[in-house]
Amino acid sequence: MAKEFSKKFYSSKRWQQCRNDYAAHAHHLCENCLARGIYKPGVIVHHIEELTPLNIDNPEIATGFDNLQMLCRECHREQHKEAMDKW
Repeated sequence: MAKEFSKKFYSSKRWQQCRNDYAAHAHHLCENCLARGIYKPGVIVHHIEELTPLNIDNPEIATGFDNLQMLCRECHREQHKEAMDKW
């Protein structure tokens, strides 16, 4: 679920267009699964470097393709589990 500070960003046309463009760029496939030779639909465009109140206005972080990944729900859940384990 989006954090309070990012709700406006995630509902913006800017993000919606970026998300759609990135999904098409990734051929709507989960990039983690694809790296293991598994063809599975991606459903979530994930920020590799998590958005924060300090970086949400940085276009390289918020909408830069180098900071995005197309993931299936399972891989997205795993990404967030790993991030939480680092805390």
